[in-house]
Amino acid sequence: MTEHFNKKEMQERRRQLRANMTYCEKIVWMYLRKRQMKERFLRQYSVDNYVIDFYCPKLKLAVEIDGDVHEHEDQKVYDKERQKYLEDFGIGFIRITNEELLGNPNKSFEKIEDEIKKLQQIEKTQ
Repeated sequence: MTEHFNKKEMQERRRQLRANMTYCEKIVWMYLRKRQMKERFLRQYSVDNYVIDFYCPKLKLAVEIDGDVHEHEDQKVYDKERQKYLEDFGIGFIRITNEELLGNPNKSFEKIEDEIKKLQQIEKTQ
């Protein structure tokens, strides 16, 4: 399985993305880092040639922060194909737009917390 995750040839791309995080990504990272949610999240995690903004390996949960570029029709098609590809690995998604985050950060964080709690409950029953 490791041949799909964090491939060496994507290392420089992941490093660049971490160094150039958007303002909204920085806000979410401050919230997710250091296991504040009792789960470990990684930033700029790759699966094959796709890079996920934030990823919790234990829960197989991706958190994507969508800026204005994601409103373009061609980007919507790309995002849909990308998400379907990653979901085939069993990865679940939470998508948060910049507007959602900046308009009501607590509601955005609650959305993440609710999904984490739901996945933790599923994990306990298995």
